[in-house]
Amino acid sequence: MTLKSALRLGVLSVAVLTATAVLAEPAVVFDMGGKFDKSFNEAAYNGMEMWKKETGKKYLEFEISNESQREQALRRMAERGASPIIGIGFGQASAIEKLAKEFPKQNFAIIDMVVDLPNVQSVVFKEQEGSFLVGAMAALASKTGKVGFVGGMDIPLIRKFQCGYEQGVKYANPKAEVFSNMTGTTGAAWNDPARGGELAKAQFAKGADVVFAAAGGTGIGVYQAAKDSGKLAIGVDSNQDHLQPGTMLTSMVKGVDVAVYNVAKSFKPGLLVLGLKEGGVGYSLDQYNAKLVTPEMKKKVEAAKADIISGKIKVADYMADNACKY
Repeated sequence: MTLKSALRLGVLSVAVLTATAVLAEPAVVFDMGGKFDKSFNEAAYNGMEMWKKETGKKYLEFEISNESQREQALRRMAERGASPIIGIGFGQASAIEKLAKEFPKQNFAIIDMVVDLPNVQSVVFKEQEGSFLVGAMAALASKTGKVGFVGGMDIPLIRKFQCGYEQGVKYANPKAEVFSNMTGTTGAAWNDPARGGELAKAQFAKGADVVFAAAGGTGIGVYQAAKDSGKLAIGVDSNQDHLQPGTMLTSMVKGVDVAVYNVAKSFKPGLLVLGLKEGGVGYSLDQYNAKLVTPEMKKKVEAAKADIISGKIKVADYMADNACKY
């Protein structure tokens, strides 16, 4: 029996797979919304594809369709000897903690949450810093002095985006008004474009002319609503400017792709925190939004960026500081 057929039939033991390092393949478990959500999961997918292209090796993958599949998918990867096993999203934390304890000789990683175990690498981002910059840009671009925020699932991580965004808005225009809505309280909130569109339209009706969506696939509905209403939208996680050229003011980008690529290439247990200083977050400028971002806007946002990196501006973190409590 060949190795390939043995793996297909699942007859090789976990011990054999883990004992022979050359057999180990990395694995990635995408979260709700799927690997082609044009946002967070897709950035992770792009990172794994970069690793695959560079190394010529394969990786295992699974897209969950409901929250109960997380532990099952991670366990399946562990039993197949995969290492490192990368969980995409905060929602996989409890399952990774459980599996990492059960399979101490294999490596695990999680993006957007911390699991403090010797065989786990945790990668988190200073989303508040990138959100501050796009908030400042939103206020500078707004003609009404009213801007909006549409979040996905109502959790502290998304409140972190909201809090940073509001601080950036007020930095650029202390008198500006910010409307905020969350899409829902379950995982379905990440993949509901119709609801995202409804929330954005309601904010436009109240006078907002720029809306930032931190909502995964739900954001697609926000961007469409902005286009239909002749307003502006701001993307998240990946550079989404190309989705609705001419109405996407910018995107708050997170280096999820680079983080996942680095984990697959060189696993290092412990905590990695990525902010503006480390190039982990930022905002997009490209041919799709070049006409929307004036030199004056860019100069103001770049000044804020420099001040955040130097420490002159401290952006409050909703998850750590007693600020922006809703």
